[in-house]
Amino acid sequence: MRRILLIGGISLLALAITVYCGDYLVLRYRVATNRGAFGSVTVSRYYAIQEKANKTEFVFLDSRPETCVHSLFPHLGDLPCWYLNRHAEQMIAI
Repeated sequence: MRRILLIGGISLLALAITVYCGDYLVLRYRVATNRGAFGSVTVSRYYAIQEKANKTEFVFLDSRPETCVHSLFPHLGDLPCWYLNRHAEQMIAI
């Protein structure tokens, strides 16, 4: 039983590494052939400032476009576009 779990764990790890590397190679191919590897999503940010008596003050910042990559995982220092589309409002807790 222990051997089966070990082989299953190693196989799962190898599959995860293969998917991540394949995603990176597809992104590098899109960058090299200029096929829309990057996108842009407008992100709204705001500060949530904790005050006394369990009150919170919200300070909204200007919305700005943020560069993202069309991939499954974050690469090249940018988040994936599917993630930024779902998290277009970002709170900064102070």
